[in-house]
Amino acid sequence: MLVCRLVLVKPFQLIYVVINPIVIGDQILINTTQLFMHFMYKTPTMNMKRLVMVLTAAFEFDPRSNKEAIIRPTDNIEVPQLIRELGNINVKKKEPPFCYPYSLKARVLLLTHLARMDVSENIEEDQRFVVKKCPALLQEIINVGCQLTMMATSRGGLRAPRLTSIENCMKLSQMVVQGLQEAKSPLLQLPHFEEEHLRYCMSKKYKVRTLQDLVSLKDSDRRNMLRFLGEEKYEEVLAVLWSFPYINMETKLQVLDDEDSNNITAGSIVTVTVTLTRKRMSEMFEKEEDAPLPAEETNAEEVQGDAKTNKTKVWQNKNKGAKKAAKSKKKKLTKKKPVTQQQAKGDKAKQANGNVAGNDVAAASKAEEDDLSDKGSESDEAEGNKDSPSERDEESDKQSDTEVDEIAGDDEEEWEALQQSIQRRERALLETKSKVTHPVYSLYFPEEKQEWWWLYIADRKEQTLVSMPSHVCTLKDTEEVELKFPAPSKTGNYQYSVILRSDSFMGLDHIKPLKLEVHEAKAMMDNHPQWDIPETEEEEDDQEDSDGIEESEEDEEDND
Repeated sequence: MLVCRLVLVKPFQLIYVVINPIVIGDQILINTTQLFMHFMYKTPTMNMKRLVMVLTAAFEFDPRSNKEAIIRPTDNIEVPQLIRELGNINVKKKEPPFCYPYSLKARVLLLTHLARMDVSENIEEDQRFVVKKCPALLQEIINVGCQLTMMATSRGGLRAPRLTSIENCMKLSQMVVQGLQEAKSPLLQLPHFEEEHLRYCMSKKYKVRTLQDLVSLKDSDRRNMLRFLGEEKYEEVLAVLWSFPYINMETKLQVLDDEDSNNITAGSIVTVTVTLTRKRMSEMFEKEEDAPLPAEETNAEEVQGDAKTNKTKVWQNKNKGAKKAAKSKKKKLTKKKPVTQQQAKGDKAKQANGNVAGNDVAAASKAEEDDLSDKGSESDEAEGNKDSPSERDEESDKQSDTEVDEIAGDDEEEWEALQQSIQRRERALLETKSKVTHPVYSLYFPEEKQEWWWLYIADRKEQTLVSMPSHVCTLKDTEEVELKFPAPSKTGNYQYSVILRSDSFMGLDHIKPLKLEVHEAKAMMDNHPQWDIPETEEEEDDQEDSDGIEESEEDEEDND
């Protein structure tokens, strides 16, 4: 009996130990999602300060819901001290759950992380817990915003969140991973860079404000600008800078499952295929060095002295080879020899003979041309007589057959392309790609994070989402992503933007314009002859029987 009890009890123990935390975790996430949906619907335009408050009100930070969250006795002393140092927290706000102790503590810890402030060991442990949870919670807020947008577009009457609210979630994810505030320079993502060093970069001489500006500098200028760094630190900065990603984005606009895939009609489903190619920053921006040009050779009479070499930049040399100036040559005047009378007479005779011969040749050539023209006219008449109507019909039939073959070939190519796209989509659904892409360089994120991206289409003028953001988690080298959205119901030209945002790096976002020309939809044919088919075979048989009876009656009448 004891063995039986052990055998029976152990599975229940395993089920309780393994499944119960999963159920509890799911319940916490459900409650947090409902909280996010409430505040996202309540405030469609959410600025960064409000977003931080909503994020830190998640139930994952509440000790009553999540046992991993801890409220320490020392929080009553350390948290108010941090609030005084930050100075931009509205403690008197009485709106729940923002006024609850767990929410206030999580908000303070997140803001101190963004400000890169030093905290005690106990607070630092709680801070790591809060920071690690933030990227996944921000992704959940983005999902909630997409759901509300879809509900507003399909049902109507609901308030959809603004584009700025969703983009602020993406920006906050970058800020959390890099430990930077919103208005800070992206150059502070590099090692050994401090606030005091930015004045060297933003001077009038260099005007370096982004990572791309720093990469595009010449080596000599970059080293001179970063002279406050030692040689080892400078090499470390360059190694990190070259490892940053640079994404090349190509778009293809089409309407799948349509005869004319390039013609976008009102209400059709538009598919934008975006091809993302990831490269290192060092591969995209080559090191530019000075290249001296050869000295220009000039005329000795015009310019005296030695010619000086002109040094120009590499990107200004459009031609590969160096161009050399041609030497100017003087024309030497030669004296004409006197011509004797005998030579003059001989020349005149030769000219006369040449003219006579030329006239004879011209006459002969004219006669030959006349003969050829006569022969050509005769051959044309013969060919015209040969081209009978039957031969012309055969030629027209051949031309029509070739045109039909070309059309059939085009249809086959389109069909093959469609089948390949369908197979590629099915393969993508069945394949499970690894989400391990490239590790993110971050000095302030408490754990290793992979490099992921958001890709979406937006109308920046109307501040609305056109397609739902796709979370690209498998971009190692090249990735193909399909974004679908319904075309506008009204015809005209529309200007959208394809936007790629990183969830980890600041200043590496890409925006590409997307022009959309919407035409009127084709009218559907109601009475097409191919649809005039009897409903059942019995009706066909009845018609045949009735026709046969009528014919037999007519024959009998004729016989009578």
